[in-house]
Amino acid sequence: MESATPVIVAIDGPSGTGKSSTSKAVAAQLGLSYLDTGAQYRAITWWMVNNGIDIDDPAAIAAAAGKPEIVSGTDPQGPTISVDGVDVAGPIRTQEVTSKVSAVSAVPEVRARITELQRTLAASAEHGIVVEGRDIGTTVLPDADLKIFLTASPEARAARRSGELKGADVHSTREALIKRDAADSSRKTSPLAKADDAVEVDTTELTLSQVIECVVTLVEEKRAGK
Repeated sequence: MESATPVIVAIDGPSGTGKSSTSKAVAAQLGLSYLDTGAQYRAITWWMVNNGIDIDDPAAIAAAAGKPEIVSGTDPQGPTISVDGVDVAGPIRTQEVTSKVSAVSAVPEVRARITELQRTLAASAEHGIVVEGRDIGTTVLPDADLKIFLTASPEARAARRSGELKGADVHSTREALIKRDAADSSRKTSPLAKADDAVEVDTTELTLSQVIECVVTLVEEKRAGK
């Protein structure tokens, strides 16, 4: 496996589609690096909140976008994320950060900064990498070897998400997901969108292991044909 051709895989889709679990498992199974780009946007949002930047002021966010040092560890068995040397894997998952990440992510200067980080990591991945996010196949890595777009019904996504959030109300989780989809799909810079050449996988009726198996097969077929 180590001698296999390096392959760059872009996995996009809205939250609750099984994107992170699938991406990590596929990367681990195939000996690839793994990058959770959403964690990077959460990390810069966490930094903005902690440093008193007004989240409702795009100019203030833009001015601060270059300040935090964000480092992503790309081991799928234990991905890490730190800001200015502080491990933020836990803090970036709070409801406060979740509720503000769309606003911060919409600022072009933030997207430019994070996109540059993502491209650097993808280019330096020796055996290839699985990069998951919302604009990887369309904007960050338009030349990725394989692009996959995961979808699922809002109901299925809400059920999964509320399960992850330990007892969160499914209805309010569904409303929050739909609201976030709308914000991410309508932003001017790098909206959430399916690339024209992406393979769409609807995960509504599939178990996680079935989704992983499907994506692993797609990657192996791509590698074999490279």
